Amino acid sequence: MSNTLILLIVLVIGVLGFFAGRVRAMAAAGGDRRNLHSLPNYYGANTALNAIVPAGIALAVWLIVQPFVINNTVSGMIDQEAIAEGSSLGLIMSDVRRVAEGLDVAVAEGAMTEETAADMRTEFTDVRERLAEVGVALGSGVTSETLQAAQRYREMAWTGNWLKTLVVIAISIGGLALTWRLITRDYRARNVVEKGVLSVLILAASIAILTTVGIVFSLIFNTYEFFKLYPAADFFFGLNWSPSFSGRGQSSQLGILPLLWGTLYISFIALLVAVPIGLFSAIYLSEYASKSVRAIAKPMLEVLAGIPTIVYGLFALLTVGPLLVGVFGEGGALGVTWMSGGTAVMTAGLVMGMMLIPFVSSLSDDIINAVPQAMRDGSLGLGATHSETVRKVILPAALPGIVGAILLAASRAIGETMIVVLGAGAAARLSLNPFDAMTTVTAKIVSQLTGDSDFSSPVALVAFALGISLFVVTLGLNIFALYIVRKYREQYE
Repeated sequence: MSNTLILLIVLVIGVLGFFAGRVRAMAAAGGDRRNLHSLPNYYGANTALNAIVPAGIALAVWLIVQPFVINNTVSGMIDQEAIAEGSSLGLIMSDVRRVAEGLDVAVAEGAMTEETAADMRTEFTDVRERLAEVGVALGSGVTSETLQAAQRYREMAWTGNWLKTLVVIAISIGGLALTWRLITRDYRARNVVEKGVLSVLILAASIAILTTVGIVFSLIFNTYEFFKLYPAADFFFGLNWSPSFSGRGQSSQLGILPLLWGTLYISFIALLVAVPIGLFSAIYLSEYASKSVRAIAKPMLEVLAGIPTIVYGLFALLTVGPLLVGVFGEGGALGVTWMSGGTAVMTAGLVMGMMLIPFVSSLSDDIINAVPQAMRDGSLGLGATHSETVRKVILPAALPGIVGAILLAASRAIGETMIVVLGAGAAARLSLNPFDAMTTVTAKIVSQLTGDSDFSSPVALVAFALGISLFVVTLGLNIFALYIVRKYREQYE
C-alpha cells in the first residue's frame, strides 16, 4: 500500500475520531455541554490528534529506518572479495536497487508474474534484455549474485511495506480507542489539545533550527577536511584563484579574496540600483498613487520577482552587455575604451539590481502601509506638509522594516549565481574597474562541484570552505542590520 493511501486512511480515522470523541463527550455530559470541562470540539480534536499524530510519527520513522535495514541486510549477501577492481559495494547496491525497481515495473506492467520475478535465474534468462523490454535500462549485465540480492531486496521491501501499513493503521486505531475510553465529563481536553498544539509549534521551530545547524555542521566538517590539505592562511589571504584539476590539486592557488571582492562589488552595484528605485517606488505607491494606479503598478512591479534568474542572465548576456559595450567599449558612443566585452561587473550589477527592485519595493510598501494612520493625521494636524510627514514621521517609523527589506535584497544578491555566470564572466580578479569581468563565490562553488569531482581533492573541498565563508559574511550583515534597527528604534521611541 502506498504511503499516500496510508496517510489518507489515517486522516479518515482521525476525522471519525473527531466525531466519535465529540459524541462520547456529549453522552458523558448527559447531552448538556455545560457539564463538560471543555467544549465538545476539544474532545473531538483530542481524539483526532491522538489518532493522527502518533501514526504519522510512526510512518515517518519507518520510512527512515526501513531503507537502512534493507540495505544493511542485502549488502551482507554481497561477497566483498568478489567486487571487481574499480567498483565498490555502493555501486553494486545501486545496481541491486535498479534491478529490483525494474522487476517491480515488469510485474506492474504485466510483463512477468510475481512468481517469475521471484524465481528468475541468470542461467536461463537475460535479465538485462528482459528488463529493457519494459523500458528499464541497465548499464551492464546482471550477475547471479546481483539478481539474488535484488530479489531479496524486493521481498524485504514488500514485507516491510505491509508491516508498515498494519503497524501505522493499528497505532491510529489504538490511539483513537484509547483516547475515546478516557473521555469523561471532567476530562481536561482543552488543556491536552493546547499542549499538543504547543508541541507541534515547538517541533516546527526545532526543525527550522536543526536544519540550520545541520547545514552549518556539514560545511564545518568538510571545511576542516579542506584545511587539512590546503593552508588556511593561503585560502583567506591569497590574492590568486587558480585551481588545478591535475593530480590532487597540490599546485592550485585557492585564495578567496578575488571571489569575495567580486561578490561584494557586484552586490553593491545591484543595491545601488535596487534600493533607491525600490524605496522611491514604495513611497509613491503607498503615499501618493491613486487606488487605480496602485492596482496596476504594484502587480507589475511584483511580476519582476517571478521571472527566473536564468532569464535575467540571458537578458544580461544578450541585451545589457552589448548595450554597455556600445557605450563604453571601443568605438562606443563616448569614444572611450573602458569595456572590452559584454561580461562585466556592471552588466551583472545592473541586471541583478533590476531583479531586486520588487524585493525592496513590495516589502517596503507593506511596511510603510503598516504605519498607523493616526501618526499621519497627527503630523498633518500640526501643520506639516505631506512630504515632511513622509520624511520625518513615516520613514523613521518604518525604518526597521525597510532595513530588513534591504537586508533581504542584499542576501539575495550575495547568493545569486546565474546572472553572475552569464553576465559577469568567470575571471577571478581584484580590480576597481566596474567594466572588468569578475566572478563571485557562488559561481565558483558551482564550478568546483560540477563534473567528475574527486572529493578527496582540495579543488572540490574548497567549495565547502567558500560556502561557510559566504555564510559568515551573510551572518555579519544580519548582525550589522540588527544593530542599526535597534539603534534607530530606540531613538524613535
